[in-house]
Amino acid sequence: MKIAIIYLLAIVGAEAVTIFVQPLAGMALYIGILVAAIVHSAYSRALPNNQRQLVLSLVLVPLVRIVSLSIPLTGLPQEWLFLLIYTPLIAAAIVAVRVLGYKVSDVGLNFRFSPVQLAVASTGFGFGVAEYFILKPQAMATQLSAQEIWLPALIFLLFVGFGEELIFRGVLQRAAVDAFGRWGIVYIGFIFAILHMGFLSWVDVIFVFAVALFFGWGVKKTGSLIGVTLSHGITNTILYLIMPLFF
Repeated sequence: MKIAIIYLLAIVGAEAVTIFVQPLAGMALYIGILVAAIVHSAYSRALPNNQRQLVLSLVLVPLVRIVSLSIPLTGLPQEWLFLLIYTPLIAAAIVAVRVLGYKVSDVGLNFRFSPVQLAVASTGFGFGVAEYFILKPQAMATQLSAQEIWLPALIFLLFVGFGEELIFRGVLQRAAVDAFGRWGIVYIGFIFAILHMGFLSWVDVIFVFAVALFFGWGVKKTGSLIGVTLSHGITNTILYLIMPLFF
């Protein structure tokens, strides 16, 4: 548990430096965390296997920020930036599944659909509206038409939603729950929320933490990422593509 707290504090510190001090300095700290987690998991024989798996899975957290900071933010439509960021992250998560020795079903990669999944998916509409009134982002579309919305909505679902859920509720939550039981959901939910500090809204951080706990429960309850992936994709579609066109 102490090791997990140390990594958590390191992530919080690196994120704070990235946002409030200097992105390059923050990236350097994240690279340090990534290297430390790899070396620690490889050479710390004293760690129980479940804790070693957790440490190795945490490599994905600094990788999320390193990739996002490395992609140029100009010259491409925003939806294509999401595509460029999340494609390598999804690939990294799939590699992590193999390295950690998980089956695809262990991280929620199945088609086990149920009424609970449908209920979880439908929450994306409410989450999207609520987060819009917290953040008030600029619209990514100029008009509400299928021609403008279908592609970014698809990217939000298949890359952003699926990618983040595979990483956080799939790989990381599996490792954390194996190490800490139900507290693993809280641990990963907190990390997920901290990575939203860049919006400069503590209300949003608290909101995202609550959503992360709900998503974590949904995956634990159903054993599948389907519901939370749909909810996540719908949330971002409502937040960036639909609500800004009305307010």
